[in-house]
Amino acid sequence: MRTVDLIQKKRDGGELSSAEIRYLIHDYSNGNIPDYQMSAFTMAVYFQGMNARETAELTMAMAESGDQFDLSPIVGIKVDKHSTGGVGDTTTLVLAPLVAAAGVPVVKMSGRGLGHTGGTIDKLEAIEGFRVELDQQTFFEQVNRCGVGVISQTGNITPADKKLYALRDVTATVESIPLIASSIMSKKIAAGADAIVLDVKTGAGAFMKTMDDSIELARAMVAIGTQVGRETIAIISSMDQPLGFAIGNSLEVKEAIDTLRGQGPDDLKELCLVLGSYMLLLSKKVNSYQAAREQLIQLIDNGQALHKFKQLVEAQHGRTDIIEQPELLPCATHCVIVSSDHNGWITSIEAEVIGRVAMMLGAGRETKDSTIDLSAGVVLKKKVGDPVTVGEALLELHYNDNHSSKREAAIHQAKSAFSFEDVLVDSPQLIYAVITKDGVTQWNQ
Repeated sequence: MRTVDLIQKKRDGGELSSAEIRYLIHDYSNGNIPDYQMSAFTMAVYFQGMNARETAELTMAMAESGDQFDLSPIVGIKVDKHSTGGVGDTTTLVLAPLVAAAGVPVVKMSGRGLGHTGGTIDKLEAIEGFRVELDQQTFFEQVNRCGVGVISQTGNITPADKKLYALRDVTATVESIPLIASSIMSKKIAAGADAIVLDVKTGAGAFMKTMDDSIELARAMVAIGTQVGRETIAIISSMDQPLGFAIGNSLEVKEAIDTLRGQGPDDLKELCLVLGSYMLLLSKKVNSYQAAREQLIQLIDNGQALHKFKQLVEAQHGRTDIIEQPELLPCATHCVIVSSDHNGWITSIEAEVIGRVAMMLGAGRETKDSTIDLSAGVVLKKKVGDPVTVGEALLELHYNDNHSSKREAAIHQAKSAFSFEDVLVDSPQLIYAVITKDGVTQWNQ
């Protein structure tokens, strides 16, 4: 088997066999195929695409290139949730305890943030003492005991994907649906979940900017799950503005606690109820979306969801008094209010710009080696559709580095994220569609 022949085959629109795909991934991972040939192959895929079978084969080849988790020692159907990334996306911190409180074992292996998107592990490390690295036996025992665990991804999950992604990043082949879908799903499958709920973001602050691209990606990932025997459902949700109000690690932990109390932002709570309901459906704990939703609302109202969060924090050695005293979370020394220069209604808040502002303040990483400030970030005071007057607060900037030029740059950029009109505008739609193996259903709940 010659690599050049497979490049030519895909370049000309041919369909690769399982053996051919596995050869490419195995030999590239082991250094037997040079970058220049794999670059040519990924460009051929970029232009010619892959069918559902090829994409599933590529996914499994990457999933099998490193560690794979066997979650069978954990009792019950394990349902994972994955978000394609956004700004203020605090859903895992809410969903993990909420769904676990409903009796579904939640086994989460999460990552750190990079760029304008935050990482769940960074957020949890804002809780003093919280251990994100546990050995497998300890982790499994914890989930069997209290129903939930969240740890950082092992360094040897899908090494082939890591190598291939780094290559795609410098060869203009990132934006290929089969390559994106297989990259995401290979990690989910290697992590061992029985079923998967995907939150595919769409809009200005999302990786996929258009609805058509978001639906295409969602359909590709659901097809992969179906091909490899993991029931998968995808939700298309908006990232045209930040989710919730808080962007930044300790700030988002506080917002997650508020949401588990039933007091959080409406959009964050609603998205968690939607995603959580589908997680319950895939776990076979309920027979309908409405039954699942009602159960989750009850778990928030009766305090069991918040109690489960406390159990999670305690099990992983974090200080639990932050739940009743959130002021014990890391707190920035400076807070400046950014006020409106306009009267009218807010028509848009550019999520990506707000994410970059949070990163400028220290809440995010510009590179993988950057350090982050767990207390820094942004708190929105207004959302799209809200009225505003001159001098009224738009957001707060929380920071420790009080360098004047950096502060002024952050204020200027934060203001640039907002657009205004003189007429009333509606709040944007949050959920657009649900994708299953049977097709796309427009959201009308």
